[in-house]
Amino acid sequence: MPFTLATWNINSVRLREALVSRLMTDEAPDILCLQEIKTPIEKMPVEVFHALGYRHVVARGQKGYNGVAILSKLPIMDAGDRDFASLGHARHVAARLENGVTIHNFYVPAGGDIPDRDQNVKFGQKLDFLSEMRDHFHWQRPDRAILVGDLNIAPREDDVWNHKALLKIVSHTPVEVEALGAAQDAGAWVDITRQDIPQGQLYSWWSYRSPDWDSADKGRRLDHIWATPDIANAGHSSRILRAVRGWDQPSDHAPVFATFDL
Repeated sequence: MPFTLATWNINSVRLREALVSRLMTDEAPDILCLQEIKTPIEKMPVEVFHALGYRHVVARGQKGYNGVAILSKLPIMDAGDRDFASLGHARHVAARLENGVTIHNFYVPAGGDIPDRDQNVKFGQKLDFLSEMRDHFHWQRPDRAILVGDLNIAPREDDVWNHKALLKIVSHTPVEVEALGAAQDAGAWVDITRQDIPQGQLYSWWSYRSPDWDSADKGRRLDHIWATPDIANAGHSSRILRAVRGWDQPSDHAPVFATFDL
């Protein structure tokens, strides 16, 4: 059963309902995972998405902040959530397909601006979140699973516009890259995007602070699609839909896609 999956930090699903609808209409992924929906579930425009064929929803919401949702044309069942680092934030939710594949949707904390946990509580929370992800995957090794989301880290040198310039910038510091790598290794997760596109600069986020984001192209690959080794070879056709970053009133993230033949 092949299906296409997309992950997108939407930065308010109510504010950008029209953009989500446009992506659903134009690209029609079978499963769309959203982060930063920034709304309680009861205020999410699910009727609009139902009308476009996305009749199955598993989500965790939060007023004004965070929030993750899995919208699917395919039947899915709620597979729970975990409050990583005990932050009380809606940053993880899981859903299971009828074929037994579990999809985890994550929104890892951004971590603030100062890469020092003693000076910046948010950076400490980010590292704690990643440490608990590592421990969780170590003790409950996933299988037949896909992990997607805004992980807020660009791990590789070619995942950022300038490796040396960003070594002290939150999202690309060595301590963050190491922590994300440890979480990835603990679950033996395979980076599907880089499995498909092993070389070259690749970005999914461009700052709102750059009015000429497209020409300046100072991007980072913060959004990821991973899979466990038992199904990683089924993943293909990875792409980042860069053009979406240029839509009217866009999110600062572009959606990332992959197809799985499962």
